[in-house]
Amino acid sequence: MKTERVPRIVLGTGAAMVLAGALALCLPGGPGGGGAPPPAPGPVARAETAVRAGAQASLPELAALIGDRERWLRAHPRDDAAWAELGGAYVERGGRDGDTASYVRAESALKRSLAVWPAARGNADARLGLAALANARGDFRTARVHAEAVRKEQPRRWQTYPVLIDAYSGLGDYVSAGRAADRLRKLRAGGPALSRASLVYRDKGWREDASALAYDAVALAGTPAEKAACLARLGDLAWERGEPREALGSYGTALELVPGHAPSLAGRARALAALGREEDALRDYGAALEAQPLPQYALEAGELYESLGLDGDAQTQYAMLRARVSEAGTHGVNTALVLARYEADHGDPESAARRLRAEWAKGHRSVHVADALGWALYRSGDAKEALPYARRATEQGLRSALFAYHRGQIERELGEYGPARRHIEEALRINPYFSPLLAPRARRALTALGEPDADAPSAPRHPERPRSR
Repeated sequence: MKTERVPRIVLGTGAAMVLAGALALCLPGGPGGGGAPPPAPGPVARAETAVRAGAQASLPELAALIGDRERWLRAHPRDDAAWAELGGAYVERGGRDGDTASYVRAESALKRSLAVWPAARGNADARLGLAALANARGDFRTARVHAEAVRKEQPRRWQTYPVLIDAYSGLGDYVSAGRAADRLRKLRAGGPALSRASLVYRDKGWREDASALAYDAVALAGTPAEKAACLARLGDLAWERGEPREALGSYGTALELVPGHAPSLAGRARALAALGREEDALRDYGAALEAQPLPQYALEAGELYESLGLDGDAQTQYAMLRARVSEAGTHGVNTALVLARYEADHGDPESAARRLRAEWAKGHRSVHVADALGWALYRSGDAKEALPYARRATEQGLRSALFAYHRGQIERELGEYGPARRHIEEALRINPYFSPLLAPRARRALTALGEPDADAPSAPRHPERPRSR
C-alpha cells in the first residue's frame, strides 16, 4: 500500500478560496453583470459565509449553494459573477466527492462567465476558477498561466495564492510555492492560510513547523468541514512521522465532526493497518471509497488485501482503480501519476515509465513524479537511468519513507550497498509502517545487505529546520 500523500485526482485545489472571491461579487451592487440574489436562509447562506472566508462548506451546504445558483442562472443567464461562482462550486464539489463529471460542468460554467464578461475586461473570478479547475485536472502549467495573470493584475487578491501554491507544487517549483505561501499568510490570516503553509513546510522537510501550523489551523478553522480537513492534515503529518496512534486521534476527531469524511477514513485505515487491525482498516477503506472513490484509495486497499494474501480482493480493487482512471480521463483529468504507480508494481512498468516521461516533458517535475519515474525505470530494468530521479525525489526536502526505500532498492541493484543500506534504514526510521507490502521487503533487504562496514562513514542525518516558533 503506497501511503505517500501524492496527488490523487485532486489534492487541495484551492477551489474553496476561488469560490470565496466569486461570492464576494455576488452581493447587491457588485460588479457582476446581472446582480445577484440576496443570501438565502439556511444551508445556502451558511455555505456563502464559509466560502467567503476561504473555508470549506459541508457537502450538503455546497450542494444547496449549487442548486440555488443553478436556479438563479436559469432566470438570469447574463450574470457573469454567478456563473463564475457556480463554476468554482463545481470544482470544489468534484474535489470533495470524487465525481470528476463536476469538472466538465465547471468548465462550461466558467466559459459562460467569460462569454458574458471576458478576462480582458477584468473577469478575474472566472479566470481564477479556470486555474483551480486546471489544478484539479492535473494540468499545472495551465493553472500557473491563469493564476499568474490574475496575480499580475491584482497582486493583493489573496484567493490567487492557494491556486498558485498548488500549481507550483505540481510543477516541482517549491521555491515559488514557498513565496506564494508567505504572501498568502501576509494577505490573509486564519486557518485556511495556515493549513496551506503547513503543506509547503512539509514539502521542505520542516516537519515541526508544519505540525505547529497544522495545529494552529485546527484551532482557527471556521466550520466543522474545515476543521475536519485540518485535522486530517494533522493526522497525515503524524502518520508520515510513523506515529499511527497519534494519527488515529486526529482522524477520529475529524470523523466525529464530519462522519464519512473520506480523507480521514482513508488515513485511519492506514493507521489501523499499521497497528495490525487489518479488518478495521479494510472496513474504513471501503467507507472511504464509497464516499470518495479515488483511484489512490483503491490502490492502497488493493495492496493491503495483497499483503494479506487475498489476491482476488486485491484484483477487485485494482479493477476499480482502472475504471476510475478511465472515467476521470473522459472528464479531462490527468491520472498519470496514480496509474503509473499501479502499473510499476502490479502491471506494466515500461508503460508506467513512458507515461511518466511524458509528464516530465510537460514540466510536471514534482518530487512525486520524480520518485515514481525513477521507480518505474528501475522496475522496467533500467536502474542506472532511475537513480538520478530517485536522488532528485529524496533531496528536495520532503521526508518520505517511500522515496527513501525506492532509492535504496535502486542503489542496491547498482551495487552501491552502503548508500542502499542507509536509505532503506532511513525509510524504516521515518515510518516503519509505510506500506504493508514494502515495509516487510525493506526489512528483508536490510537483512540481506548485512551489517555495515565498521570503517564506512555514517549516514548523514536529514537536516531538520530549527523551530521558528
